[in-house]
Amino acid sequence: MFIPLHDANGLEHIRLQYVTLAIIAINVILWFLTLGATEEAAWSAAVGFGYVPALVNDTVSLGPDIAAAPEVLTYVTYAFLHQDFWHLGGNMLFLWVFGDNVEDALGHIRFAIFYCACAAAAAWFHGFIVPSSEAPLIGASGAIAGIVAAYLLLHPRVKVWILALGRIPLRIPAFIPLLVWIGFQLFMFLSGADEQVSWAAHVGGFAAGAVLVLFMRRRGVPLFDRATVEVVPVEAKVRTPATPAGERQRRWGRG
Repeated sequence: MFIPLHDANGLEHIRLQYVTLAIIAINVILWFLTLGATEEAAWSAAVGFGYVPALVNDTVSLGPDIAAAPEVLTYVTYAFLHQDFWHLGGNMLFLWVFGDNVEDALGHIRFAIFYCACAAAAAWFHGFIVPSSEAPLIGASGAIAGIVAAYLLLHPRVKVWILALGRIPLRIPAFIPLLVWIGFQLFMFLSGADEQVSWAAHVGGFAAGAVLVLFMRRRGVPLFDRATVEVVPVEAKVRTPATPAGERQRRWGRG
């Protein structure tokens, strides 16, 4: 569909999106730790720390030789495991581009809670749709879907750079690619296509993010931000005049 590159949406309430960076770091470190694992070891890790609906619903049990997290924790631990580099890279790129501004709007602690809650909601909805599945659910895409929903409600008009169809660079308002992305997830979920991807988890995460951002954002942070932020090229060295009172300060961005 599209690859997000940059959003040039400055931070207003925090100096650094360290929760977003920490989540990315944890995911990358865990992926490197499993990189040299045998196929059997990787599968054991996925079953033990991924979300398996049949295990949670007590229709199957794990063998004694498999280390596993408590079942309630797998609603979150699964979101820190990834199958391969592309699985990891795609999720972390979305988190890098859109996560910082959601963290800015919620605050560090609430953003961490928001992320885990979206992951848990995504796993729950996946289990609700396929309660007897013995396949482990892994990957951060459910939590990322929640971030996409929050960003869409907070900053729909901010201009973002994307690669459409993976090769065509475009700078367009955020609501266009994000609504297309969400529509695609819903279509795939309703059509029952590609059972290797949990479209239900994406839908569950998106729904959770859309609801939670309404209550978890900072006091005074508006929805549907009316400011359209323009991209300032990296090479440009322009002296910016003092920001008039009441106008949003815009910095070229960490996205």
